[in-house]
Amino acid sequence: MEIPIDFLKDSLDIDERSRYEEEDNTRLIVIKTPTENNSFNESDAFYITIPICIILTNQQKIVTVNSFENAAIKKFLNSFQNRKPDKLNLMVLKIFEKVTTNFQEYLKEINIRRNSLEQRLYDSNGNEELLQLMRIQKSLVYFVTALRSNELLMMKIKRTGFLNLNEDENDFLEDLIIETSQALETANTYTNILSSTMDAYASIISNNQNAVLKRLSQLTIFLSIPVFIASVYGMNVPLPFQNSHYAFWIPLSLSLLILTYVIYSFFKQVRK
Repeated sequence: MEIPIDFLKDSLDIDERSRYEEEDNTRLIVIKTPTENNSFNESDAFYITIPICIILTNQQKIVTVNSFENAAIKKFLNSFQNRKPDKLNLMVLKIFEKVTTNFQEYLKEINIRRNSLEQRLYDSNGNEELLQLMRIQKSLVYFVTALRSNELLMMKIKRTGFLNLNEDENDFLEDLIIETSQALETANTYTNILSSTMDAYASIISNNQNAVLKRLSQLTIFLSIPVFIASVYGMNVPLPFQNSHYAFWIPLSLSLLILTYVIYSFFKQVRK
């Protein structure tokens, strides 16, 4: 099919950015699409983005190359049945449409999962929910980067006339740019909400920690009084009432009286 080998090699690079180029009358368009991450690493993102490479040959054929199976191409093949050679541009735009729809659907799933995890996090204060939110945050980073790249690609195609679109196709592409921009704004919004949630949770943890440390400090101060009195009466030197039958009860009573006075004074000061 006279496709430059570099076009095929570039298609297998998962980190390939959204772009287009032309070589020997063969045009290449690379667009990023979301997909579920099948990694076994529990700290990886739930979703990642992979490139879809669309190659328009000089024989008026269209070839798509993917490093992984993805929903966008499956939706395109199932919905756009009338694949005619004279509608190559429309086929390309339809792939763009399925990619944008994919992003919107995954963003809805992310939002539902985020709401559920946030509720569980506030109820349980567990590390598992926090780790899941971090994985969602990583997914949103992938989405924001890919959507911004896709938006710039579509705008550049429209501006340069790379596909030689007619008026209707240009209108279709303009609608796709708007939808991509909306998806990008949604992804940014979810990212900001998630970042705010993580910051709020960190503040809650910090406040709880401060409250616990405050209680421990109070308890340490209170306990230091009877410990001090007991230490004094534990010295191997002559002490008052050391030969009395009440030698145990006298320091104990003194400790309790002083401790009661200190606790009363403390809480009285706190109320003010």
